[in-house]
Formats: sequence, C-alpha cells, structure tokens
Amino acid sequence: MDRRSFLSSAAFGAVGAALTACGGGGSELALGGAESSSLTTSLAAARISTVVKSRVIVIGGGMGGATVAKYLRLWGDGISVTLVERMPTYTSNIMSSMVLTGQRSMSSLTFKYDTLRSKYGITTVFGEVVAIDPVGVKVTLADGTVLAADRIVMAPGISFDDVPGLNGSNKMPHAWQAGPQTTLLASQLAALPSRGVAVLSIPKTPYRCPPGPYERACLIADWLRVNKPGSKLIVLDANPGIVTEVDNFTYAFMGLHGNVIEYHANAEVTSVDPASMTLITTAGTIRGDVINMIPRQRAGALVATAGLNNATEGRFAGVNVLSYASTVSGADKVHIIGDSSATTQPKAGHIANQEAKVCADAISRILSGGAPDPAPVTNSACYSTITMSQASWLTAVFRYNPTALAMVPVAASSAASTGWNSDSFEEMSTWFNALMADSFA
Repeated sequence: MDRRSFLSSAAFGAVGAALTACGGGGSELALGGAESSSLTTSLAAARISTVVKSRVIVIGGGMGGATVAKYLRLWGDGISVTLVERMPTYTSNIMSSMVLTGQRSMSSLTFKYDTLRSKYGITTVFGEVVAIDPVGVKVTLADGTVLAADRIVMAPGISFDDVPGLNGSNKMPHAWQAGPQTTLLASQLAALPSRGVAVLSIPKTPYRCPPGPYERACLIADWLRVNKPGSKLIVLDANPGIVTEVDNFTYAFMGLHGNVIEYHANAEVTSVDPASMTLITTAGTIRGDVINMIPRQRAGALVATAGLNNATEGRFAGVNVLSYASTVSGADKVHIIGDSSATTQPKAGHIANQEAKVCADAISRILSGGAPDPAPVTNSACYSTITMSQASWLTAVFRYNPTALAMVPVAASSAASTGWNSDSFEEMSTWFNALMADSFA
C-alpha cells in the first residue's frame, strides 16, 4: 500500500471501525485496526534500507515524536533517524486521570523505545536539547554535543504559564503531564476529608486534550460520590462555557453529577495563595482542600528558544500543514508536530500520531526530490470517562482545504455519542492499546 492510500484509509478506516465496533459507540484506532497496522508495519520494516542517504533528527519522544521517527524509517528512502529525548521512557497522558481514581497504575502508562531501536533502527539519544539552528539544521545538547541533519522534527509537547503566587509550590499540582504530579494529586485526593472541597481549573483554549479537564471532572466527581460522601468539586472554567461535547458534559455536570459538581464559566484564575489554598479568579475567591490547578499552555519551551513561536499570541508554532514545516522565514527545514504546532486540529495524542504520519510522508517525499501530498487527511477521536465505568466518544475527520491553507472538519465523517455507556468504557482499552502499539511499535 502506498503512503497516500495508507494515510487516507487510516483516517476513514478508523472512524468506520469505531462505529462498527461499537454499534453506535466510539473508538479511536490510529490505523483502522490493530491487525492491519501490525501487518503493514511488519512488511515495511523488512524493507527498511541500511544505506544512509539523508538524516533526520527528531526532538521529543512522545506520541508525535515516536510515531514520526518510526514512519520516517518505514517510508523513507535511506533516512537515518536520531530520536533525542530527555527521559528513557514515556508516560502517557492519555488515561492518566484514571490514576487519580486508582483504576490505572503509572506503570501501565509507561512505554519504552526498545522496539523503535531494535526493529526500526532508530538511534536514541537521551539528553537535553539547549539550542536549535534552523538554518544550519543543527541541534546542540546540554553536554555540548552538536548533531547535524537534513531535517529536524520538533515534538516537544507543551509548557505552562507561570501562575502568580504559585512560585513552584506543589500544593496545587496540574497533573497535565503524566508523572510525579499525577501521583501527588492522587495522594491529595485520597487524603481529602469527607465533605471536603476539591477544585479543578480549566485554562483558556487552546490546551492539550479539549475534553480532558471535563472528563477528569466527571471521573473525580464519581469517585468522590463513592469514596468521599458529601464532598464537592468546584470546576472553574476560564472559557465562556464547555468547549467540547457540550451536550454530554452539560448533562453530566448538571444532571448525573449535579450533587457533586459546582460549575463556573468565565472563571479565570488570576493568582493563587498555596498557604491558604485559595484561588483568586475573575468569578471571585475560591478555597479548596485539594486544588488541581491546570495553567494556560503554550508550545514546549524549546520552540520559543528557537524563535518558532509565531502563532496564537506567540504561544505556538505556525506550520504548513502539508509538511508541518515552520512558517518562520528561513526555518522551513524544521518541522513541528503535536501539541506545539498551531493548527485547526485539536491538541491530542491521536492527532499527534496523525500529524506525525503526514509529516513523515512529506519529509520522505521531499528528501527523495518530490513534493508533499497536496491533500492530506487526518482523523481525531477520543473517549471521555463520564463515570468510573462508563464513557462517551467523539470523532472527526479533517481534510486539507487549499483555500484556507488549513485542515478543516469533514462534517459527514464526524460524529459523537449521545450519552455514555459501559461498552464504550470497555472498548477504551482496546483503543488505547492499538494507538500506543502503533506509536511505540
């Protein structure tokens, strides 16, 4: 199967597989099914060239970085790939809210790079990137090592705005990057007294995973109902209202969890006082026993260091979505994918996986003397845990619009569940396993 057909079938196949598998429920299969993914990648892996014709450096080993590294090796003609990552393992943000309720362990969300090395011949370098030369196409590491390549792909994820008054305190963890803060927030919730008050803040858009804060609120509310009778969860939304799955989350907040959740729109946190566990917001002063303070977000710090944060109020990187090359003058050999890029697609793990494939396809074509696919298609889908045993789903397909120079939703191929059920919750694990298997081989 050629790359163009593969990308298109991945988008529409995933949606079709989702609706068929659920019988009206939802799923997110990055390649239109785990079996077809395994077959396609194993056949292609056997044909990977050992002759080096060009070099690509990938910065960041998350969903986008791992996927683009793998598919550059699968689809490229003699492309040597070096993946630079700070940590020797990756911890998935997807499903991490279930650690807060004790339904998932951190170890179940941890993935290694062993198969990317052994099966696909990717070189891994564990270190800190401190500088990027977009013109010279070079990367400098903290230890002084300089790496050179024909192309650089950046997938550094997100960074967070400083919250006035927080000053590095761990009393109000965001837990929006899975890791120590996830464990910390879980322990704080476990210690919440009965009839206690928990607070969750939702930042202004755009942020990582649009449904994420709302589904976390639902999950925590259901857990509080069972484990902390009489407790309350105050949700402070900096946006004018719920930004996604409006019907489902409105019904969940006001109906199902109405005795636990107290929702405030247009409630932006302006400063905090960790000593008194107080938030100063545009809707007044709020105090809580446990505070999940999720700050406003921007591209990974390295994007600003390289001078590539030229979109969305200087928060994210403008890119040409045909190849995800930077739109900064002279930086077109640097490609930015995942949460750091500014596109019309949601910032989410599934989209990072999809952007990575479009980017890998484009770079493979360019390095072989061709041009990027002029009509890429991607798809986005996710589950939202409405209770500890039920989930809703949402899916959308995006197609490149040459007039808008952007990826636009294909209405006929987009859908959402009406309500939630236990079947979707059970299928969530199948979706997660397929997506992570594709990204991390």
